Amino acid sequence: MALARARHPCAGGFAGAPGGEAHAVGSNEKEGANLKPGVKGKADTPEKLRRKGSFLRRHFAHPRGPMVDANGKPTRLALSARAWGEPVPKDSAGAKRLATKGTKLLERYHASQERSKPAAKRSGAKKTRTAVAARRATAKKTATRKRAKKA
Repeated sequence: MALARARHPCAGGFAGAPGGEAHAVGSNEKEGANLKPGVKGKADTPEKLRRKGSFLRRHFAHPRGPMVDANGKPTRLALSARAWGEPVPKDSAGAKRLATKGTKLLERYHASQERSKPAAKRSGAKKTRTAVAARRATAKKTATRKRAKKA
């Protein structure tokens, strides 16, 4: 009885053969891939804001192809928007709207990250002696003006 030879994985092996489809099933886990589905609903957490905003900017700011094919059907690029809960763009203006939305989502994400940092580490709020002295001086001027208005 002759044993069936297993085909090379690159040659499209059999399902039960070593190196065939069974070999490819767990390849994402072995390589450390962390694939997640698109954010279809409202992007209400910082992670969702970042992921959805990045996707929209990456795919629709400078599209790598048309939104519809020669028959007027949406291309795979345009249909990818539906997987993320967005309307399918019909032309470059629709793609530009999605890219603008992605930019706004990323701005909201960066603002939330800035708010979550401690005050001393925020980019605009450095605690130096001159800055603290300037704030005190401004506060004194404001208090003086309020007193002058009451009198």
